[in-house]
Amino acid sequence: MLVVAVALFDESGRVLMQKRPRASQHGGLWEFPGGKLEPGESPERAALREILEELGLELEVANLSPLVFASDQTADAEGRRPVVILLYTCRIWHGAPQCLAAERTGWFDPTELAGLAMPPLDYPLAEALLQSI
Repeated sequence: MLVVAVALFDESGRVLMQKRPRASQHGGLWEFPGGKLEPGESPERAALREILEELGLELEVANLSPLVFASDQTADAEGRRPVVILLYTCRIWHGAPQCLAAERTGWFDPTELAGLAMPPLDYPLAEALLQSI
């Protein structure tokens, strides 16, 4: 399963994270906003759609920068569908973030991300993000 996520940076260099709804898988954990690709959709178009649906922000493909990916290496052994998350960064968007699909959102310094309770695949993404700045 291919998933896209976006690290949105504000003017101060903080990253926007969202807290998953309690009733969902990994509920109550912080994550980079994003979601699954739909059939026939490119990762970049999926990122634009997901950020609009989850945060009400309009992004442009030209403002997305691919950073890193993370994959669930234990999925096959445990009989689960493998997951690959592609992380993009973005510093330019239109609109103000709204919490449309999560319990809440928050801005964090990249150094704070490792201390958040996150789904397992978000930790290597956060580490790569920290190494990139």
